[in-house]
Amino acid sequence: MEMFSYPFLVRAVIVGLLVSLCAALLGVSLVLKRYSMIGDGLSHVGFGALAAATAMNAAPLTVSIPIVVMAAFLLLRISENSRIKGDAAIALISTSSLAVGVVVISLTTGMNTDVCNYMFGSILAMNKDDVRLSIVLAVVVLALFILFYNKIFAVTFDENFARATGVKTGLYNMLIAFLTAITIVLGMRMMGALLISSLIIFPALTSMRLCKKFKSVTICSAAVSVICFFTGVIISYINATPTGASVVIMNIAAFILFWAANSVRESIQR
Repeated sequence: MEMFSYPFLVRAVIVGLLVSLCAALLGVSLVLKRYSMIGDGLSHVGFGALAAATAMNAAPLTVSIPIVVMAAFLLLRISENSRIKGDAAIALISTSSLAVGVVVISLTTGMNTDVCNYMFGSILAMNKDDVRLSIVLAVVVLALFILFYNKIFAVTFDENFARATGVKTGLYNMLIAFLTAITIVLGMRMMGALLISSLIIFPALTSMRLCKKFKSVTICSAAVSVICFFTGVIISYINATPTGASVVIMNIAAFILFWAANSVRESIQR
């Protein structure tokens, strides 16, 4: 309870839990579509956008969100309609954005602790205005995911069949990219550009060790993500370790636990 006497920790926990929930729900679709590294690519774009916002003395989220959303749409467009596919498109955009961000920071604020905070996150990064905007956007992401759950399910498992039945697959792929971009921007200030993609990948892969149906994987993934984040924050507070890294370590522990449980279950069945 002592931990919650600090306003910055309360803000971090509120935003972190919402972002973890959003990332876990979207992560299932991204992993199944073999597009899980989009989080890593968009986080590097976010790094460049945050560097630009710092140089302009502008609000980080208001600058980063439109830039990362446009990058997500561009990434989707490149992958679908050009010879540059999947991982190559992500690498192209992410490395370019990372280079731009480093150059902008070196020419403005200098290569100081700001770079470390952008790369690995800082629990002190969220002010009251950021928290309000983050809560509103996270609620929007959750509402849109729930509203279009059936369409996202159809596009995830069999895009060609979904297209044949009249589903506008391009529109829903753009929706997934849009929701992912917002989630990445909301979470990367706390988790960092190098660690935010773990919130998308780990919970989905962890839940898939034991669950087989899309709905059960989604629910389990959300639960694992929220529990790992909250536990990671507590461990970070007790041991004075970086928040983002502590959350990732808890996700690793959860993955190992689920993997071991699945191995035991298969051994019993055999």
